[in-house]
Amino acid sequence: MAKVCWPYFDPEYENLSTRINPPRVSVDNTSCKDCTLVKVDSMNKPGILLEVVQILSDLDLIITKAYISSDGGWFMDVFHVTDHHGKKLIDSRTIDYIEKALGPNGHHTDRTKTWPGKRVGVHSIGDHTAIELIGRDRPGLLSEISAVLANIDINVVAAEVWTHNRRIACVLYVNDKINCRAVDDPNRLSIMEEQLKNIIRGYDDDEKVGRTSFSMGFTHVDRRLHQMFFADKDYENCGVTTDADKYSPLMKPKITIEHCKEKGYSVVSVRCRDRAKLLFDIVCTLTDMQYVVSHATISSDGPDASQEYYIRHMDGCILDSEEEKERVIKCLEAAIRRRVSEGLSLELCAKDRVGLLSEVTRILRENGLSVTRAGVTTVGEQAMNVFYVRDSSGNPVDMKTIEALRKEIGHTMMLNVKKVPSSRSAKAPESSNWAKTSFFFGNLLERFLA
Repeated sequence: MAKVCWPYFDPEYENLSTRINPPRVSVDNTSCKDCTLVKVDSMNKPGILLEVVQILSDLDLIITKAYISSDGGWFMDVFHVTDHHGKKLIDSRTIDYIEKALGPNGHHTDRTKTWPGKRVGVHSIGDHTAIELIGRDRPGLLSEISAVLANIDINVVAAEVWTHNRRIACVLYVNDKINCRAVDDPNRLSIMEEQLKNIIRGYDDDEKVGRTSFSMGFTHVDRRLHQMFFADKDYENCGVTTDADKYSPLMKPKITIEHCKEKGYSVVSVRCRDRAKLLFDIVCTLTDMQYVVSHATISSDGPDASQEYYIRHMDGCILDSEEEKERVIKCLEAAIRRRVSEGLSLELCAKDRVGLLSEVTRILRENGLSVTRAGVTTVGEQAMNVFYVRDSSGNPVDMKTIEALRKEIGHTMMLNVKKVPSSRSAKAPESSNWAKTSFFFGNLLERFLA
């Protein structure tokens, strides 16, 4: 690999530099008529771009354009953002949070309390235990997992579930039914882990088929799901038919990597269907693959997104082998597709109770629906669940199935059904059966805690 100079960051010097040159954050609503400009100037440090993008993504902000420059010792970024309705940011609490989170005291703030739904760990949402599961996906698997937990009096307070390439990864936040506290009894944890392993493993005795673990860290949930899939090598198709085949050629991401030898960068160009949190997914993947983004330009052109990244490896090397380029392309394509869902989204609200998730997923399974992605959150006594579903046979969901589903659960839960748009710019038909509330993954809790 060709080496270039890359600055060393001494931790003590970084803290001193931050005190001398604190980050400057500007939320500008006057320069552009159709969006808000978020400008960030600060000392550069490893991972700062992901940190900024993560904060904006957690607020459900749509990033339509971005200009990123973080080469050398300074970090200067401009983001053109709107809310998820395509409007400027006018909520003073959102603006205040952006300025505080990205400002001088942002790194010292206890975000596990401010944005609890986005952290993995025992202290992530109060006193709860976080369980990580990854394995081979199959129809009804989420129903089986939730049933096991309900049978041993474990309540699922929040969860994030993704599927990709016939694999499933999920992070579950659970507590004890009786005292509503974290499950810390070693014997009980052992029983829970063994039963979940048996469910994930299914009928296959291969230990690599599924894994269960109890997380004690504080990693961002979406980032952790990407890391779990990456470690599972879901980007490798292994020559078999996978759910990647359901994407039409028009929706297939186009990713190229070229050299900019005079500047010492590898240039990663991405063009694909635009959607919420696309920038986060790509930056997250590059960061976890140990690449540093020095410059980038992001733009949206109708339903499509065009992104260009100037990157180097953390050791200062560029990508100079075809094998490494191919691996980066595969990993980015997988990262883009993991959050893509086709079919219908079901938004449910009901009074929380032990076994609620088990009941809902059982009903979905009995009606021939397969869950491709799910978000579960509890706000006070209310459970707010979002399920992206498709027909288990691969066919479009029959509306008769939805009507049967509505009749079965409509007496005890509020249900809203939406067709998932093919791109961010496409508008899904509104349902008249519930309030026009837009639900985004992992962010329901924060919205109601505000």
